Amino acid sequence: MQTQPASAPTPASASAPTPASTATSASASPAGSASPAASTAFRDLVPGIAGMALVGSSVTVSRALVDAPLFATQAVRYAAAALLLFGLARAARVTIHRPRGREWLWLSGIAATGLVLFNVAVVRGVAHAEPAVIAVAVASVPILLGLLGPFLEGRRPSRRVLLAAPVVVAGAVLVEGTGRTDAAGVAWAALALGCEAAFTLLAVPVLRRHGAWGVSVHAVWLGALMLAGLAVAFESPAELSSLGRAQWAAAGYLAVMVTAVAFLLWYRTVAAVGAGRAGLLAGIAPLAAAGAGVLTGSGVPGPAVWLGLLVVIAGLAAGLRPDRAPREGARPTLPA
Repeated sequence: MQTQPASAPTPASASAPTPASTATSASASPAGSASPAASTAFRDLVPGIAGMALVGSSVTVSRALVDAPLFATQAVRYAAAALLLFGLARAARVTIHRPRGREWLWLSGIAATGLVLFNVAVVRGVAHAEPAVIAVAVASVPILLGLLGPFLEGRRPSRRVLLAAPVVVAGAVLVEGTGRTDAAGVAWAALALGCEAAFTLLAVPVLRRHGAWGVSVHAVWLGALMLAGLAVAFESPAELSSLGRAQWAAAGYLAVMVTAVAFLLWYRTVAAVGAGRAGLLAGIAPLAAAGAGVLTGSGVPGPAVWLGLLVVIAGLAAGLRPDRAPREGARPTLPA
């Protein structure tokens, strides 16, 4: 769940539960999460909705960092978020397990794709395509998560989710609009989509043992190390001294709300309802971005945005409606 193109209304997010309450739900069992057996209780969706609303709100904030050194600024952001997550986990008495074996690969994959390559794809992509092109590609993530998420969880894809995902994507496209691009822009947009999906899919195998807290902590500090290395190799860390108060404030907001808080909220929902259903909530981000734009004086959205809002809501309602409960008094069929 990352910061999306700054000029495109969009990952990476309503009132969030306190860290303590999130920790309790995320580590209530030895597995660290509820079984993602397709529970769609609204209380399980609230963290993901809040997380995506925070991601959408980051669009306006990120504009302050357009001229900042990419790798160095992001390294500081994720390093600060990692320290905050460690401190909150300690205060909440949440045990952060040390990764072992293949878990290092999954967690490093989350950091490399979702935190590092995603940002590179966005920055390089907007040099070849209008920001809306990248945003529309990323908005297609519910389809990938609906198809691939259940397989990683050992389940079949939900027909309801697969039918609802294109509806949510269509609504997001209406909200974000379209733009011009060349072949390189298409390639960068595809990479951004893959990285956005990987941020969730690569977490599925490790969420059961590490929970939302563990996955967030390890992915963030690993991402901070990778970005710091890139900053040293390709940028001058001294450039950070040129950042003004507004830019530091923007980086702080991204570190606290869009990284530490939003990551925890998002992975909490993925663990509770599964990657496929959680993926539909990506449609919340562009709506939140549009709302944040209104609050910051960018004007009232046009008819296409309002239509997109209705389409996204319809898709979410279709894909996330509660499963039917067994009729009261119904008896299970016993084998003869």
